[in-house]
Amino acid sequence: MGIKDWPAAERPRERLLQQGAAALTDAELLAIFLRTGIPGASALDLARQLLAHFGGLRGLLAADRTSFSAVKGMGDAKYAQLQAALEMARRHLAEQLPQRDALKNPEDARRWLQLRLRDEPVEIFGMLLLDNQHRVIGFDALSHGTIDGASVYPREVVKRVLAKNAAAVILAHNHPSGVSEPSPADRSLTERLRQALALVDVRVLDHIVVGETLTSFAERGWI
Repeated sequence: MGIKDWPAAERPRERLLQQGAAALTDAELLAIFLRTGIPGASALDLARQLLAHFGGLRGLLAADRTSFSAVKGMGDAKYAQLQAALEMARRHLAEQLPQRDALKNPEDARRWLQLRLRDEPVEIFGMLLLDNQHRVIGFDALSHGTIDGASVYPREVVKRVLAKNAAAVILAHNHPSGVSEPSPADRSLTERLRQALALVDVRVLDHIVVGETLTSFAERGWI
């Protein structure tokens, strides 16, 4: 029996319209995205199979094109749709940040950075740019590296900070391995950036390393 033959109150799309997206399970949300199933499996059955295959929603969303498209019923078209949906979510998230008055609670910045960077497949080094009242100007991705590291140049960082007229920054990068323990290279780069930005009277408030958990340089007394 296909989903269209279910009682209306049990269909994922109708449940979303009546109760809101938060009321749905991961499988139900994915079923709405898939729209149709395959012979012998409804969209919801297929969604459950995908989640089991990739170990959950995070694993599915992080899957590369080859592994995603290799699953029966998937393909390049579905992969492109999924990537477009993910990018819209990222851009929506980015638009939320400048609307905040100020980062009175450091947890706000950490939560946003975790959502932005945690599931990136390669290392990204960026910074939150803040004005002199710690209101967010924006997020600037400075480098997209390989899984082994990212190249960041202090002169380029200073140039971008001055162009945005920022008074302070929060540095951030992710470890695709999931381990958020900073490396000696991370500490060395942070100190180089701190010294370079101090020359133009810009404060480095923190450096957040994003993995499965977060590590804060400020909390460890390194900044």
